[in-house]
Amino acid sequence: MSFDGRVALITGGSQGLGYATAALLKEKGAAGLMLVGRDLDKGLAAAASLAGDDCRVEFASVDLSDPDGPAAAVAATDASFGTMHALVNCAAATFRGSVWDSTAQMWDEMLALNVRAACLVAQESAKVMVRNGVDGSIVFIGSVARHGGAPNLLPYAASKMALVAATRNMAFTLMRHKVRVNMLNPGWMDTPAEDVTQRRYEGATDGWLERAEAQQPMGKLIKPDEISKTIVHLCSPDSGFLTGQDIDWDQTIIGVGPGVRPGPELGELPPELQP
Repeated sequence: MSFDGRVALITGGSQGLGYATAALLKEKGAAGLMLVGRDLDKGLAAAASLAGDDCRVEFASVDLSDPDGPAAAVAATDASFGTMHALVNCAAATFRGSVWDSTAQMWDEMLALNVRAACLVAQESAKVMVRNGVDGSIVFIGSVARHGGAPNLLPYAASKMALVAATRNMAFTLMRHKVRVNMLNPGWMDTPAEDVTQRRYEGATDGWLERAEAQQPMGKLIKPDEISKTIVHLCSPDSGFLTGQDIDWDQTIIGVGPGVRPGPELGELPPELQP
């Protein structure tokens, strides 16, 4: 699995899965990496920690939910490196909302970052790849929630399902230009952002990770450095002409296993709607 002499743009690259992917791309021979995020201090620190003699790493502070943000991120990559061989789109909103309480603002914010921004970054990246005649790779980071998700993931699940159509559409359009497009769907993952999400939305307390991992079939949550290997493989020419694929990366098998029993977490009416 080689990425020798190549350049990648990684959104959400200053922490979690994005950072783990950047680190592995560097290990596999990347010549240039552009990390994109909103937190300038965190991003600069991440870039500095990855930089080395054989790999130039830069950070662009960009709000991808802004309509002009995606083009700015790609323009910064093009200006710094003059080319791009891979895009990994890790940036995403993960807040909660169900059929009972999702607001118009929540839908707008979720779709702006998870769908519009992801697709616009991919579109602009594809233009650079095709312009330069490189064999490029675009990797959308989806979620197993795209199969429907938990009740409190309505806008999130819908946003990730939208990326399935985008993946297939772009893959079909770009394959004749030797640019591949795939989507990788992680399951429950142990990241700093997940810790914040669990505490903010699920009322999690210290020790939640250990308790959650004890209930998983394989005894742990997914670790970023594990799944980053699959992402880097998709970025690498070693993945051949694999394109248009929607790949689940989880320790559950959709449609197989014991049925679920009704309960509050599975759709019980909130108090104000109960008879």
